[in-house]
Amino acid sequence: MTPDRYDLTPTLNISRVLTGLWQVADQEKDGDASDLDAAAEALVAYADAGFDTFDMADHYGSAELIAGRALKKAPSARAFTKWCPEPGPMTPEIVRAGVQDRLDRLGVDCVDLLQFHWWTFEHPAWLDALHELTKLRAEGLIGEIGVTNFDAAHLLLALEEDIPVVSNQVSFSLIDRRAAGDLTKLCTERNVRLLAYGTLLGGFLSERWLDKPRPAVVADWSGSKYLRFIDTAGGWDTFQAVLTAASRIAKKHGVSLSNVASRWVLEHASVAGVIVGARLGENEHRADNAQLFSFALDAEDKARLETAFAKTTRIPGDCGDEYRQPPFLTASGDLSHHLSEIPTTLEVVQDAEVADRRRAFTGSKWEPIAGYCRAIRDGDRILVSGTTATHGLDHTVAPGSAQAQATYILDKIASAVTALGGKPSDILRTRMYVRGEEDIMGASLAHGRFFGRTPPANTTFYAGGLVGDFRIEIEAEAVVCGGKSEASGEA
Repeated sequence: MTPDRYDLTPTLNISRVLTGLWQVADQEKDGDASDLDAAAEALVAYADAGFDTFDMADHYGSAELIAGRALKKAPSARAFTKWCPEPGPMTPEIVRAGVQDRLDRLGVDCVDLLQFHWWTFEHPAWLDALHELTKLRAEGLIGEIGVTNFDAAHLLLALEEDIPVVSNQVSFSLIDRRAAGDLTKLCTERNVRLLAYGTLLGGFLSERWLDKPRPAVVADWSGSKYLRFIDTAGGWDTFQAVLTAASRIAKKHGVSLSNVASRWVLEHASVAGVIVGARLGENEHRADNAQLFSFALDAEDKARLETAFAKTTRIPGDCGDEYRQPPFLTASGDLSHHLSEIPTTLEVVQDAEVADRRRAFTGSKWEPIAGYCRAIRDGDRILVSGTTATHGLDHTVAPGSAQAQATYILDKIASAVTALGGKPSDILRTRMYVRGEEDIMGASLAHGRFFGRTPPANTTFYAGGLVGDFRIEIEAEAVVCGGKSEASGEA
């Protein structure tokens, strides 16, 4: 049996089980380079069996080189890769160089799907990068544009900016069901499809772990990451309840527990495919993966799983939050040190007369004209000026959507607070000014998503005639918790 196929676009037909190559990096982590030719032969065997859609990234060790060699022997296969740059200026030259490096390593003239990841939306250059990728798509260097680990709010913002995103790669499993909410709703409405990774939780969603004790130590990166998900979702005993439910369904249909786990994800209308990792030359499960398409979950199966889900704790936040805020559910754990090292885009200026007063400027043309700063810190208090969805000098972001504009504005406010040594959770008051009554719900949804865990006091005004294409303006006040913040660099 061969895997089902899916038309991601009219010209991009893929296997519904994608072969993930993230484990190449794990295999090489001790400095042992892969045998590229042998690994490529193993990958060709996947293509011959119908698993001809390969997923990788710029940081997956030799994965792109291996896939490039495999493509020469299986030219009809599809190669999806990711570009995950460090936040900084995304000039046309930098973006082109990033894409060209992917083409060179794959040995192709056009990458079938270029997926973009961004570490923190407080740094606004992600929009510059996506606009540049759109231009490179028009040139023919990129077949289609995808994103990875985008939440629903920022995917909406990208779409409202007319970025032709066709896919979003996110974690989606029996344990991590965040993608089944707002993200699935948006993707269904806007014809974007999800590529789901982590569907087997690094191998934990299998018979191997049924009725077994929690491992004290996990040697591989993938296992370390997904054990964090299991712990966050309620712990090992709760996880065993999900395993038991999936096992009973598997026995009923004569398939594996892993098949049930993947099938549950695949049956969501927003999902184009699941990504199953391959340790090339070691563990290969092509025959088992093909069984995914021999059965379907019925109402009894879904009810059994829902009963098990009710005992779990929801993974907090939206998709991708695990990379950007606590709890950090990544292979390496806490990423706050990495995020704190990302340079701010604001200029911070010490007041010449008051020692405990600093100002942050975005470089907006209006700041010197009107004589104001984006934000000012006086002691432990931070005041943020009324902020609009202005990107760069004069580009109005997402002019047709108050919700998308509010998302951009709140990121901009957070970056100002961070630049002055605070945290978004230090924000105690916001005021929103919307153009029309039709904008209130969208603005409120964006505000609720951003402040879901630490809601401030808020007042929303119907302001009517905002300038230009702005649907909303927001101002904020924060008090740095605990006095001097480590992020401020002050003693």
